[in-house]
Amino acid sequence: MKRIIYIAIAALALSNCGLYKQYEREEMQFVDSLYRRMSVTQDSISTGSVAWDRIFTDPLLQDWIRDGLEYNTDLNVARLKVKEAEAALLAARWALLPGADFSAQGGLPGQFSASVGASWQTDIFGGLRNAKRRAQVALEQSEAYKQAVQTQLVATIANSYYTLLMLDEQLSISTRTMNTWEESIRTLEALKRAGKTNEAAVLQAKANKLSVEANILTLEKEILAVENSFCALLGIVPMPVERSSMAMQELPETLSAGVPLDLLSRRPDVRQAELALAQAFYSVNSARASFYPNITLSGAIGWTTGNGNIALDPGSLIANFIAGLTQPVFGRGANKARLQAAQAQHEQAAYLFRQSLLDAGVEVNNAITMWQTAQKRVELDKKQVIHLQAAVWNTQLLMKHGNADYLEVLTAQKNLLQAELTEASDRFDEVQSVINLYQALGGGY
Repeated sequence: MKRIIYIAIAALALSNCGLYKQYEREEMQFVDSLYRRMSVTQDSISTGSVAWDRIFTDPLLQDWIRDGLEYNTDLNVARLKVKEAEAALLAARWALLPGADFSAQGGLPGQFSASVGASWQTDIFGGLRNAKRRAQVALEQSEAYKQAVQTQLVATIANSYYTLLMLDEQLSISTRTMNTWEESIRTLEALKRAGKTNEAAVLQAKANKLSVEANILTLEKEILAVENSFCALLGIVPMPVERSSMAMQELPETLSAGVPLDLLSRRPDVRQAELALAQAFYSVNSARASFYPNITLSGAIGWTTGNGNIALDPGSLIANFIAGLTQPVFGRGANKARLQAAQAQHEQAAYLFRQSLLDAGVEVNNAITMWQTAQKRVELDKKQVIHLQAAVWNTQLLMKHGNADYLEVLTAQKNLLQAELTEASDRFDEVQSVINLYQALGGGY
């Protein structure tokens, strides 16, 4: 009888060796077409593989990023999730090993009994093995999550820092413009006294100056708000943020998107999606394994001090063996439903993994387009500012000699202010596009 059982078990194991199959990524033909309109270099070295301190070279920004990596709450929570997943994997590995227990009991004077028991779930059909693999994937998934949090943190710190630099630049431009308006008001008042202009010109200049003053107050409020958010992001109390200036920033002259396949290994969110797919794959295997018996070999040996008897209980071995063989028969309906649910979750994970790749490709394309557009806009802004500075100087000179109307001067100054503010904004867009591309390509993984 035992021989027949062993042969049946061996036949079932051989016929269901798919239960031991490991996850393998399916071929995806569309990956090579993720990038479009690429005028940046596509080589094996991606900007996303470069360490963050080589992309963001400002020493003050580097110090802030290091503080954030140490104190940020979300990143520290992500690190603890990794430790939690490591513990779960360790528990899954221990489940594959035999277990033992010891018990002792005292009775009448001079009597004492004790027993030692051992059990081992044979895992012939891979239920525990797939659980261990699922725990391994969960650990890798938590590590990918930690990387995603770290990438997002570095990008957000850099983005906030450069936002402060942009606001500082706009505040400097507005303050300088306000001083220019004060000089224009004095000039117009002198011309009015000489009868070369009227009160309307003076009032218009004063109104423009007040508008700039209001904008300065708004910029100061925004700077304070960004500084407070910046400190909260780093996990520190609100304080002034030490920083340099936008003019001191050095951006990479060239950017490389690498090859599209890099996104599979470098993008934390894409890795998370694929690991979720692998986890669903092993869940399907575990659900299939539930159709087959969980055979647990166990036994006990004990002794009693009163009569010196030593007893071995082989009955538990047979009982557990029979119970393991019969268990799947009575739970077949529930097991079938569990398998269908696992298969549906596997298909969902496959769709989500594919979509995560498509979304990653969109982000890379958008970041590259933003970078190329911002570069061109900054060049145009610089030329426009130079022309408008000359226009302001010329109109002011002509007005002093009575050859230009005050409206021409006011218009030229307003246009110059707007152009300078736009240049600062476009310069920030250029920096932000580098941050976005760096993050879209995996953020220094």
